[in-house]
Amino acid sequence: MNISDFLMSLVSFSKDELNDILNHFEKESVLKNEVLVQQGDICNYLYYVEQGMGRSYYLNESGREITQWFFGVGKFMTSADSFFQKSPSLYYLEVLEDSVLYRISKSNIDKLFEKYPKMEKLGRLASIEMLTRVVNKLNAIQFQTAKERYDYMLAEFPDIVYQVPLGHIASYLGMSQETLSRIRKNEPKIM
Repeated sequence: MNISDFLMSLVSFSKDELNDILNHFEKESVLKNEVLVQQGDICNYLYYVEQGMGRSYYLNESGREITQWFFGVGKFMTSADSFFQKSPSLYYLEVLEDSVLYRISKSNIDKLFEKYPKMEKLGRLASIEMLTRVVNKLNAIQFQTAKERYDYMLAEFPDIVYQVPLGHIASYLGMSQETLSRIRKNEPKIM
């Protein structure tokens, strides 16, 4: 979904408002495996994913990558606490396939919030959607079986198994790659 359609799907901006808002975003083509934010750095941008897939992850005590979140088409991607609080990021942000992103700085988004009350509404709606997704993931990790977590993930990201290495998916779901392979082996085959 292009950024204009996305913004208009949440809030009906006038043509002039939309053009002004879009002028505050920078379009960026990013290559597969590019790291946008390093753990410990300040995340200076909120990214909108127009094409591609990204993830946030951290390194556990043994240096293994643990995927915290995936960001698909039509979603915002950032290290939220770092971006909004200007604190060091706990996560890396990485692009998993060639992607088209639109980025906006914290100062520019704050200017838009002040200038357009509708932008505050957009921010509220986007925050509620993101918070709901985070709560759903926590509930899945805490209360669902491995198979139910896998099904939840497929409902959230239908094409993810074609876009993302299985190791990233397994760590996102809080299971071993072997468990994920067993679950996928029992999936009905699509002809």
